[in-house]
Amino acid sequence: MIMTTKNDFRIVFMGTPDFAVESLKALVENDFNIVGVITSPDKPAGRGQKINESAVKKYAKEQNLHILQPTNLKDSSFQEELKALNADLQIIVAFRMLPESVWSMPKLGSINLHGSLLPQYRGAAPINWAVINGEDKTGVTTFFLKHEIDTGDILFKEEIEISNNDTAGTIHDKLMLVGANLLVKTTESIIENNYSETPQHSLIEKEIKHAPKIFKADCKINWNQNTQSIHNLIRGLSPYPTAWTDIIDTTGKKTSVKIFYTNSEINSHNYSCGKIIVEGKNSLKIAAKDGFIVVHELQLAGKKRMNTSAFLQGFQNIENYKFE
Repeated sequence: MIMTTKNDFRIVFMGTPDFAVESLKALVENDFNIVGVITSPDKPAGRGQKINESAVKKYAKEQNLHILQPTNLKDSSFQEELKALNADLQIIVAFRMLPESVWSMPKLGSINLHGSLLPQYRGAAPINWAVINGEDKTGVTTFFLKHEIDTGDILFKEEIEISNNDTAGTIHDKLMLVGANLLVKTTESIIENNYSETPQHSLIEKEIKHAPKIFKADCKINWNQNTQSIHNLIRGLSPYPTAWTDIIDTTGKKTSVKIFYTNSEINSHNYSCGKIIVEGKNSLKIAAKDGFIVVHELQLAGKKRMNTSAFLQGFQNIENYKFE
C-alpha cells in the first residue's frame, strides 16, 4: 500500500558531493521524512592528510540525520542496518553504483537524479561531455533504477540552455539547483501515486551519445583542431578535471599547463598550430587550425591558478615558446 503523507513516507537518501547536498537540502526543507543518509566513508585529504567528511555528511550532521558510511555496499551488516530503516523509497544523487540487493530493497524501489537529458549522456561525466560536444542544451532526469546503468524508466525531465561561454562548472551549479527542485517534484508525485514512467528506448530517435569517465589523456589539448572544438574541450573540463597542454621553451623543455577559461576567434592566419602570440601585457593567443584561442586563466605546473596578465609577467620572450 502506498503511503499518502510525507510524515509516513520513509526515504533513504544516498549521495556524496556538493551536487547531492542541494537535493538533500531541498527534501529536508520541504519536510520529507529522511530516515537515513548513506554517504562515502571519511577519507584523508590534503598535505596534512586530515580526515575529510563528504559534503553530504557535513550537511546531514547539521540536520541530525541518521548517517551510514559503508565501505562495502554488499556487506551483510550494512544491508541489515539499511533494511531496518524500512524505507519506502531510496533517492540516489551522485553516489556510486549500487548492487541490486540495495537498490531493490525499498517497497517502491530507488530513483536516481542524473545530470543529462536521458537517454543521452548516460555515464559518469554527463555534464562534461555535453559541453565538450558543443551541445546547446542539457538538463536533469529522474528515473527508477534498473539493472543497466542509467537505463531505467524516466519519470521527469527539466531542460536548460548551454551558452557558448558556459563551463562544466557553471552548468553543474545550474543543474544542481534545477535538479533539487525536480527531485522534490518527483518525490511528491511518487507519494501521491501521480506519475507515469517512460521507457528510455521509446525516446531514442538518433545516435546515443555517452558520458564515460574522463581520464588525463582525454584532457590533452590538440592545437591542430578547430577553435570551437578546442574551446569546447577547455570549458567542458573547467574547473575539473581541467584541460592541459605542454609549453615548450627555447631549449625544448616541456612544462605542463592547465587552461581554465578561454574565448575563440575564427580568423585565417599563417601561424603553425600551437604558436603563442602576445599582444601587449594582457593578451595571450594560441594559434589553432582556423583561428586563435584567447586564454584568460591558466596554471603552470607547481604554480597557482592565475589570469593571463600575471602569467605573462613570469616570462621573457614567450613568443619564442609554443604549446604542444
